[in-house]
Amino acid sequence: MVNIPDKLFWTIREAAKILEVPAYVLRYWEDKFSLVKPKRTEAGHRRYKKEDIEILLYIKELLYNKGLTIEGAKKHLRNKEKRTDLSEIKNELKKILEILS
Repeated sequence: MVNIPDKLFWTIREAAKILEVPAYVLRYWEDKFSLVKPKRTEAGHRRYKKEDIEILLYIKELLYNKGLTIEGAKKHLRNKEKRTDLSEIKNELKKILEILS
């Protein structure tokens, strides 16, 4: 597991160093994956939050270690979001059932 330093924001250079990929790869992933949307300064510089870095690490895992294509990784991320949504709905329904019982 990669140790993410404790900061509020990282530049693209710092994020690339943490992820051990060139900065142009981060720009490419930003274009291809809708989950990757770093904030921009008034000058247009990217500022990555910890959540952005974690998402990028997961994308890197899917692409580099699991060997998925860009489209395969997108599909995997969409399915993961759906599973998360369904588990949240299931938990809410359980809470309602407990209240009604």
